[in-house]
Amino acid sequence: MKKALPNTKVTVKLRRSNYKEEWYLIIESYPVYKRGSTRASRVVESINRTISTPVWDKSSIARILPDGTFNYKPKRDLNGIIQCRSTIDQEACIYADNVRKLRQHEYDSAILYTDKENEIAAQNERSEQDFIKYFNRIISTRHPNSSDSIIVNWRRVGELLKMYSQGQPIPFKTISVKLLEDIKMFLLRAPMGGNKKGAISQNTASTYFSILKAGLKQAFIDEYLTVDISAKVKGITNIEKPRVALTMNEVQMLVDTPCKDDVLKRAFLFSILTGLRHSDIQTLRWKQIQQTSKGTWQAVVIQQKTKRPDYKPVIQQALQLCGIRPDDDEALVFEGLTDASWISRPLKVWIEASGIKKHITFHMSRHINSSYSLKTRNLQRLSA
Repeated sequence: MKKALPNTKVTVKLRRSNYKEEWYLIIESYPVYKRGSTRASRVVESINRTISTPVWDKSSIARILPDGTFNYKPKRDLNGIIQCRSTIDQEACIYADNVRKLRQHEYDSAILYTDKENEIAAQNERSEQDFIKYFNRIISTRHPNSSDSIIVNWRRVGELLKMYSQGQPIPFKTISVKLLEDIKMFLLRAPMGGNKKGAISQNTASTYFSILKAGLKQAFIDEYLTVDISAKVKGITNIEKPRVALTMNEVQMLVDTPCKDDVLKRAFLFSILTGLRHSDIQTLRWKQIQQTSKGTWQAVVIQQKTKRPDYKPVIQQALQLCGIRPDDDEALVFEGLTDASWISRPLKVWIEASGIKKHITFHMSRHINSSYSLKTRNLQRLSA
């Protein structure tokens, strides 16, 4: 949208009287743009002063008359003031120029004032918008390449915000420290998703509140908020828990226990042996399993966070879990491995069937690898 009143020039001009040999002093401003319009207009203002002795500049023709004679422009001094032979007329021209300066200053200032007014109007418009809609909208733009678990957590926070507001919008203008403290208390007793009963854990609430603060930080960057409100509220304390891991005997128990989802079993054990994440294993292709110059094998994966290649050793037992190498190097190694959100239930069934009482997730398989690194026992039966 075009700015209001840009580059307006104010000039003192003469307009001849139809009745006497005299000229009216007028103030002309052009171009002038009225608010909401892109069409330039000309503003003419009378200052109720007339002169009769202007000096004409014979070298500057204003207009050619029908009879072939000329109208000349008035002569001006170095400051642009119209020159007159009469002292009284000259004082009138000086007065007119002072009015011109005043109007020019008003128009010049109006450009600045208008920019500020537009900025305030835009900010007011943004402050009326719904933070929940904004939060859900930025998930795809903020995390275009993030793992499924991150996307799931952000979406869950969006659902909890709707639950907190009882389906009503949360305008940006209503966001305050008190509101965030209320949301914090709500998250600490928020229900678990799906068919699960009970409230979420404090650590989960801590994760969700951190995500909420990240959304508010982005809103401040995008100028929906004039204050970084996220920095004014402390997060929820994360409770340190002992890391749960499987012993090597328990890993052997899993090896010996059948699993209805064969690809899940092989992928989980492969993660134990290599330390690769579920997301890396799910997208792992045969071309990424490469033989080194020393005759050993490695998996080359690009880390989502750093975008740098990571080289993970693949021992013989892990290589056997991959199966027979096909001719197509673009083929997935663990084709059919489902998303992280669908793994929990079949993994739990398999863990319980093995007789293990611990709560184990797919992510914990990497901790098992880092804890034991297969130094204490040769798990020769992994490919059985």
